[in-house]
Amino acid sequence: MFDDVLPVRERSLARTDWVLGYPHRPEGWPGMRVMPGLELAIVEGLVRKATGCDRLWVETAPDGAQLNHNCIQLVGVDECGQRPHTDSRALCRFAAVLYLNPGAPDECGTSFFRQRLPGGQRGGNVVMPPHRNLVEALGTRYVPEDSFVEDLSIPHRFNRLLVYQANLLHSATAYHGRTQQEKRMAAVFFWMAKA
Repeated sequence: MFDDVLPVRERSLARTDWVLGYPHRPEGWPGMRVMPGLELAIVEGLVRKATGCDRLWVETAPDGAQLNHNCIQLVGVDECGQRPHTDSRALCRFAAVLYLNPGAPDECGTSFFRQRLPGGQRGGNVVMPPHRNLVEALGTRYVPEDSFVEDLSIPHRFNRLLVYQANLLHSATAYHGRTQQEKRMAAVFFWMAKA
């Protein structure tokens, strides 16, 4: 997809300004992060083409907060497991992940989920208005582990850009490795959009 993605990976691994998340610090996100990740012109061109939207932008919340757009994440097998969630509808319409580890196994891709209803039936897979995210829709951040069932798993492929609607229930399928060279590395992006 991108001609120069391996140098992006190498530059990122060489950086010394990584910010630690869970389990290293009490954060809601796992592993470590560094920003910015990539030059956005090529990525945004591909996203505009895939979505049919002419305009993409990074939204800012009234309190000044933004999602970690164009952020490279590095997460190992011991740092996290699946965490089904949606991204904030107030801050993004589309999300994307670019896989940056050529050695990560297929199962380190992205999975999409449905809510598991009583009796095992599959429920919905999106958060709709008036709710902005899954926490608002469910009324809690903490739900039993069996609250969701995997609906679709997209395998990890080095240099694959996966674009999806941000209000879909999703998670990294799995994490991998213990060293920086081995861990699941991905760039993540969040956009508001207009056709």
